[in-house]
Amino acid sequence: MALKIRLSRIGSTHNPIYHVVVAEARSRRDGRATEILGTYNPRAKKDSLVLDTARADYWVSKGAKPTDTAKSLIKEAKQAAAAPAA
Repeated sequence: MALKIRLSRIGSTHNPIYHVVVAEARSRRDGRATEILGTYNPRAKKDSLVLDTARADYWVSKGAKPTDTAKSLIKEAKQAAAAPAA
């Protein structure tokens, strides 16, 4: 069973919102997910990304391969968590 960390679209027309999910590699984009790790709203000005980086690290350690976009979102979430709150 090959797992991927990828985006699943849940938004309406012209208003994209995505779940960051762990899913079977051969399943449909919006199909059943093993676990939802967070959400990403590309149109939001503030708090556009809410992601559980600990769970993402867990799934990567279990062999899940993040897509390019998911990898950049995980990196962004880790940098935001490391930055001091102003």
